[in-house]
Amino acid sequence: MINGGMALNDNSSAFNSAEYDEKIRRTLPYYDDFFANIISTVRARGQVPKSWLDVGCGTGKLAEHVLKSFDIKRFVFCDSSEEMLNIARGRFSAENTEFLLADVRELTFRNEFDIVTAVQVNHYFKGEGRVTALKKCFEALRSGGMYMCFENFAPYSEAGRRLYLDRWKNFQLEQGRSPAACDEHIGRYAKEYFPVSLTEQLQIMLDCGFKTAEILWVSYMQAGFLGIK
Repeated sequence: MINGGMALNDNSSAFNSAEYDEKIRRTLPYYDDFFANIISTVRARGQVPKSWLDVGCGTGKLAEHVLKSFDIKRFVFCDSSEEMLNIARGRFSAENTEFLLADVRELTFRNEFDIVTAVQVNHYFKGEGRVTALKKCFEALRSGGMYMCFENFAPYSEAGRRLYLDRWKNFQLEQGRSPAACDEHIGRYAKEYFPVSLTEQLQIMLDCGFKTAEILWVSYMQAGFLGIK
C-alpha cells in the first residue's frame, strides 16, 4: 500500500527501501514515531506476541522494528502492491515470514494473530470500504489481540482543515520538497485518500466489534489508533 497519500515516482522500479522511507519522512511528520509507538504499546501490555499480520506492509519498515524487538513465530507481510511485496520479500524472507499479495478487504484470516497493524492504509477507502477493511483486521485477530493503525485524519471544521493542510505543506517545504510537489500532495486530500475524523474512526472500530478503541497518538494530520478484540 502506498503511504501518506503519496504515489511512487515514474522510476519506482529503481528505488530501494531506504530511499523510499526517506521520501516518506520528508512527507509525513514524525514518521518514525509511528513504529516506535507500536513497539512501545506492545511492550507495555506485557504479552509477547507470537503471530503478527502487517497490512499494507510496503517495503517492510515496520517489520524492521518488530523482528528486532520480539521473538515472532509467524509474521505475515500483506500488500496490494506486488512491487512492494517483492521488496519486503527480498529483505526479510525467512522461516517465520509469509508474503501475501492481497487487498485487506479480501482477507480470509480468522482468529489467527496476536497483533494486526495497518500503517497509512485505511484512509484510502471510502465508506463501506473502510468498514470492510477494519472488519477483516478484527476477524484476523485472536480474542484479546491488538490492532494498531496509523492514518491521515480529517479535522472537525473547514477552518481547521485549511490550517492543518497549510501546516503540513510548510513541513514538507522545510524538508526540501518543491512547492509544486507539496501542492500536488496536499491537493490529494479528499480526492485520492479519504480521511475521517478521530471520533468517526473510533466509532467505526467499535461498530466492527472491538471492545476497546482508543487514540494512540496524534500529530499534524496523522493519528494512531488502538483496538483490542
